[in-house]
Amino acid sequence: KKQAAKTDSGKELTVYTARSETLNNAVIQNFEKDTGIKVNVVVAGTGEVVKRVASEKDNPLGDVLWAGSEAMLASKQDLFEKYVSSENDKMMPEFRNTTGYFTPAFSDPTVFIVNKKLKGDMKIEGFADLLNPALKGRISFGDPVNSSSAFQSLACMLYDMGNGDPFSSSAWDYVDKFLKQLNGKMANSSSQVFKGVAGGEYVVGLTWEDPAANLVKSGADVEVVFPKEGALYAPQSVQIIKNCKHPENARKFIDYMLSEKIQNLVGTTLTVRPLRLGAKLADYMTPDSKIKLAPKYDEKWVSQNKDKFTKTFTEHLEKSL
Repeated sequence: KKQAAKTDSGKELTVYTARSETLNNAVIQNFEKDTGIKVNVVVAGTGEVVKRVASEKDNPLGDVLWAGSEAMLASKQDLFEKYVSSENDKMMPEFRNTTGYFTPAFSDPTVFIVNKKLKGDMKIEGFADLLNPALKGRISFGDPVNSSSAFQSLACMLYDMGNGDPFSSSAWDYVDKFLKQLNGKMANSSSQVFKGVAGGEYVVGLTWEDPAANLVKSGADVEVVFPKEGALYAPQSVQIIKNCKHPENARKFIDYMLSEKIQNLVGTTLTVRPLRLGAKLADYMTPDSKIKLAPKYDEKWVSQNKDKFTKTFTEHLEKSL
């Protein structure tokens, strides 16, 4: 009986996902339709699905973990099966599977969301512009210690203003000036940042592309700005669970996710950024050619040193109050 568990029991696949409902549906429903494979979907937060994979490692019940990223999961590599998709060389060079275990598929870049009406003729193109005295108390920013999107924005700011060195004095001098601009106000949640800008409470917010582009798509009077000093693309990856019951179907699922069909579908109908070279994007999305990436950004190093970032930030925050 044990032997049988190793082979694919036909047309079935179990996916543990922490992705949004719209992204899950776009990929999974089409995969089922196109392959005839029935997908059992388990949706939970990233921390929860990763814990689940770890606790089931002696008898895996899932086949695919669609959550996290290489930076976050590198220390848990032994939970995953090696697989490099045949589509790998069609992805953007910075976002290919280089380890064998983690396959980047989509991304959530760091952006500014700007209220067009309140902005008037102010120039808001990058981090340097956020120090404009007219923006004092009118910038929405979350808490990088507790919010992953605010942490991404902080990392982006430090790499940009430190010109590739996030712990240079120029990087943290900028943070000090930026904190003064907040005028003692910080958002309690990541959604408060983009809602506050869309609702006219703030001129500009530091957020991620998905909710900001969604507001543009639904006709809100806001725009998405990729900081001209450089944006961070946080790649979201997909992994095959080690010793899973349906490895063949799991490999098909990863190939399908990176396929031209799905990358184009997501780019033209959703607000998550595909990572395939030349993937089509809807007109409410900023073209890749207009986006510069943050200099020398090293996601794995940042995730290993997260405590150092947040501790240093907290010290600077206390000084600013």
